[in-house]
Amino acid sequence: MLEPKLNKQIHKIGIITKRENKHYKKLILELAKYLKDKHKDLYFDKNSFNYIKGAKKGYSKEELLNETDLVITLGGDGTLLKTARNIQRKKTIVLGVNLGTVGFLSEASPENLYETLDKIFAGQYNIDRRALLRVTVYRNNKKIETFLALNDAVINQGAFARLIRLELEINSRKLVTFNADGVIVATPTGSTAHSLSAGGPIVHPSIQGITITPICPSSLSMRPIIVPDSRQLTLIVETHRRDEAATIGLTIDGQEMIKLEYGDKITCRRSRRYLHLVRTRNRYYKQLRDKLSWGE
Repeated sequence: MLEPKLNKQIHKIGIITKRENKHYKKLILELAKYLKDKHKDLYFDKNSFNYIKGAKKGYSKEELLNETDLVITLGGDGTLLKTARNIQRKKTIVLGVNLGTVGFLSEASPENLYETLDKIFAGQYNIDRRALLRVTVYRNNKKIETFLALNDAVINQGAFARLIRLELEINSRKLVTFNADGVIVATPTGSTAHSLSAGGPIVHPSIQGITITPICPSSLSMRPIIVPDSRQLTLIVETHRRDEAATIGLTIDGQEMIKLEYGDKITCRRSRRYLHLVRTRNRYYKQLRDKLSWGE
């Protein structure tokens, strides 16, 4: 959802990089020099501060998002996803720089990074506000873990090709009990990720909805459904797994995983927090054509 730029000056800038970033040392140093020449205060994450002379501390993602006006992520979509899961209430804006392969969420590349930053410092940008999922796991009526997800929450299992039985409730009202390899609960941002591969629809980021996509359901009548993001979804695990190797897991954005047990309840709702991405160009549909190779 594109919104006008935030009415504030950008002085404090945080840099977040991939853990394995030795190949990007030159870019990190060049970026630091450019920003210092612009008289910006710089904050570096724990992966990159050792490259910078005079940098006394490496900050966590949470600290950077709390302390700065703009965070620049150097990596791929995975780096942005990790950053998004640490979003705080403060409306820190985030610029993604794609050093990976897909880069669906990123705004800049190394080739146009400084041109993009010049536009941002001149106020020539908009804010792309992306919804986050708040995912909570309950076991024996006790909360055991809560996550934020920018893309999706996925329930599935590992190496064993066995069906999982799940009950789905919407606002505490049963919708269906079904058998499938799993299920994906996705934000509009995540509609072009795992959900799309499983046959789910592409949902524009401005749509206020949550997509529920069954993975290889046993019944062909089980189809993806989009519900308003004002609803709370509850998924209940109704499958026993006595074999330790056949565990059922909940995966957040493809990066964090927690094992599930029979009777666990997983609630999903829209978080009150949002990821505020910087956009200097309105190119969502061009990205769809390019990244998905439409028309080729």
